[in-house]
Formats: sequence, structure tokens, C-alpha cells
Amino acid sequence: MSTQELVMYTDGSSRGNPGPGGYGTILFWGSKRKELSKGFRRTTNNRMELMAVIAGLEALNKEGLRIVVYSDSQYVVKAVQEGWLRNWIANNFKGGKKNKDLWLKYHELAQKHTVRFVWVKGHADNPHNNRCDELATEAADGSHLEIDEVFEEENPH
Repeated sequence: MSTQELVMYTDGSSRGNPGPGGYGTILFWGSKRKELSKGFRRTTNNRMELMAVIAGLEALNKEGLRIVVYSDSQYVVKAVQEGWLRNWIANNFKGGKKNKDLWLKYHELAQKHTVRFVWVKGHADNPHNNRCDELATEAADGSHLEIDEVFEEENPH
């Protein structure tokens, strides 16, 4: 197994909370770089922050990778690094914890790798985080917005 780390930068955006939203993800593997983004017609910022990480993990075609995820979302970083997610899963998201569908999807995908999160200040001097923000906001402002089905089902207009 390679000792090389896959580096992932992620960001989510929502125009209103809820509102149109999008995510941006950049994957770095050695000299290779891949950008991902998608927009949704009605969602939240936290869902898009988490969806950015999920999209990056779904794009991988190998298992057993060491991955470092750079995110400006304290919600996502702290949920994983400080064990909140482990507790939410253990008590079946009791107390109305949000985004259960996405957290369970993230958890399933993360089991295939060794994932570590690093918080970065948003809208600052990190060019990769800024590019993810551009991807996310362009996706949120796009004309081909997908449906965040679970969110819309749980939160009718």
C-alpha cells in the first residue's frame, strides 16, 4: 500500500438556509488534480459542506487510502475529529440531530479509508479553499440544480 496521502479540499454553499446550494471539492493525488461540484435547488449550508466530502470519497476508485480533508466547516470537522458522529450513530441521532442520511453515507464511505480532517479558515488566503468556494457558489447559482431529495422530503416548502 502506498504511503502517499490523498489531499481533499471541500466547501459548501447555500444561498439562504435553506435555499439553492452547491458544493466544491478538489482532490489531489501526487501531481493529479480533480475538481468536483454540483448544485441543488433547496438545501442547507451544512448539508453542502458534508456533501462535498461525500462526493470526494465517492470519486475514489481505491480503498485503504490515507486521506486528509481540509474544510472550513467546523460542523463537519468537529463532528468527526471530536467524536460527535460516533455518539450520534451510537444513539441513532436521538434529539433530532440533522443530516442523518448524509452522516451515515459519510460514515459508510470513510470506513474504507483512514480519514483525518483539518479545519481551515474560510474566505482567507488558502487558494484551494477559495477555489472550492468558487466551485460551490457557481454550482449553487447554476441553472441545472438537482433535488436534495431527503432534505426536501423532510422539509416541505
